Amino acid sequence: MSQIELRAAPHQHSGSNVPTIMRNVVYSMLPICAFSVWQYGLSAALLILVVTISCLAAERINSTISGTADTLSDWSAVITGVLLALTLPPSFPLWMGVVAGFTAIWLGKSLFGGLGQNPFNPALIGRAFVQAAFPTAISTWVPAFTPNRFVECIPTTLTAPFMSPPDIVHWIKLQGMDAFTGATPMARWKFENVSASTMDFLTGQVTASAGETSAILILVCGLYLAFKKYLDWRIPVSVMGSAMLVAAAFHLVQPDRYPAPTFVLLSGGLMLGAWFMATDMATSPITPRGVWLYGALIGIVTVMIRYFGGLTEGVMYAILIANAAAPLLDQFNQPRILGETRGKS
Repeated sequence: MSQIELRAAPHQHSGSNVPTIMRNVVYSMLPICAFSVWQYGLSAALLILVVTISCLAAERINSTISGTADTLSDWSAVITGVLLALTLPPSFPLWMGVVAGFTAIWLGKSLFGGLGQNPFNPALIGRAFVQAAFPTAISTWVPAFTPNRFVECIPTTLTAPFMSPPDIVHWIKLQGMDAFTGATPMARWKFENVSASTMDFLTGQVTASAGETSAILILVCGLYLAFKKYLDWRIPVSVMGSAMLVAAAFHLVQPDRYPAPTFVLLSGGLMLGAWFMATDMATSPITPRGVWLYGALIGIVTVMIRYFGGLTEGVMYAILIANAAAPLLDQFNQPRILGETRGKS
């Protein structure tokens, strides 16, 4: 006698699971990592490696202490480590990178119950912590393409814990780059009213965090994930679209004071945040309208912080604020049940 097997929905499976999705996200970030190493050499390579290893170590320690199954194979800690490293300056001391990695996993992920239960992007939690703890180190910038970048590290990279870093200005002069300003394009615009060219942003010829220099490369890698349906394309589109619309409005009113929309879109961490952080499945809404509002909130808050805040960059805080708002956006944007009469529960 044959038996009927009953199962709960969903009854169709796309064939993708968590490790597959996470692994593809890591693959998509490899070109960005490679370009960062090409720009900054050994320091960028060590930063990405050390921060990622620290995230894996924190994940393993947490699994051992809690007695839960080992979760290293789901690739989520790798993503956190790589993303976190790409948001840090190439000159960031490695021991501070270790602090950032452990904070990202323990405070941003494990504290809330692990993968899928964290309300905030873990990489941004780690980044926010070290920005508050080490404000000088995280705002120290070095030029790209120094002559000896593949045979020597940036002096601050190997700074011992709690020790004063070497004189980075003297080192930059030794590289033959006396004209280097030591500021990102966002900082130069905010405090000097000097704007970088669009081509510099597209090709990575600007000073920025390790993975934020080439907007065109980030776009191509993000489109790969969108094509594979491993991210919701509506989120980066709404983030970038809202940021450009708000920037265009300000630029139209006062073009001598506010930069062009393309500058806002391509500078800083907006592209990296829009494609690789705001799209985190665990921390973003799932309702169609909620997704659009979530992205728009990130874009608008980013521009407001950049224009009127004390910081030169606002992407990190904009995404964390939107992460906090994601459950409310889903709650108030639930689709109407088929057959339900308006005005009735």
